[in-house]
Amino acid sequence: MSADTFVNRKDLNRQWSPMPRKTQKRLPPVKLTPRTGQKQSAQSIRTLAHCNAKQGNYQEAIALLTQLIRRNPINAADYNNRGLIYFQSGQREKALADYNRALALDPELDSAYNNRGSYYAALGYMAEALTDYETALDLNPGNVRTWINQAITFRELGLHDLALENLDMALILGGLEEHIYAERGRSYHLRGDWNCAVGDYQRALRELSFSGSSSRLRRKVESWMGELLKPLSA
Repeated sequence: MSADTFVNRKDLNRQWSPMPRKTQKRLPPVKLTPRTGQKQSAQSIRTLAHCNAKQGNYQEAIALLTQLIRRNPINAADYNNRGLIYFQSGQREKALADYNRALALDPELDSAYNNRGSYYAALGYMAEALTDYETALDLNPGNVRTWINQAITFRELGLHDLALENLDMALILGGLEEHIYAERGRSYHLRGDWNCAVGDYQRALRELSFSGSSSRLRRKVESWMGELLKPLSA
């Protein structure tokens, strides 16, 4: 896999797993008494870890999730979330170990298959990546990130038609449109459909922010656009 693809994947290949909601049972009314020194709720710790990860405070985020795993060592979502932060911080072997642990605990956690697929893709293990992406989509056909990631992998293998089919499906499902247009534009570009590529690049640039995590993809799209238009201005 090229370095460019890895950079492009940074905003796409990770999925934070929310905790599933349980059906609430009606309980008789009770009198609540304030307690001092009460433990911080697990959900608030997850939220704080997520915020730290988004800000690049990876070690703090990992420490918070490790705290949760010590409290409840059979929660697959916490292993998956810690794994993606290990991946973000460059600790790939620890990321893989956490993804595998998450899937051992919950073999139907589609986001963990997606994240592990991105791990394999980053190392150039395309067959393993495609297998994990396919499993994620079998479990959750509405997982837009996985449709995008699988498309990028198809494109890396030169399978541009399959990549475009995936990205069209992702658009139908909705969400992450700016990322989809960016990746579809690149797929058209590499297939030689320059008019379609320019149209999608322009759509992506209209939506992508100049700051935050989207700014990285914006710079990449601007680079692709310049690469495409350079022969015309020569």
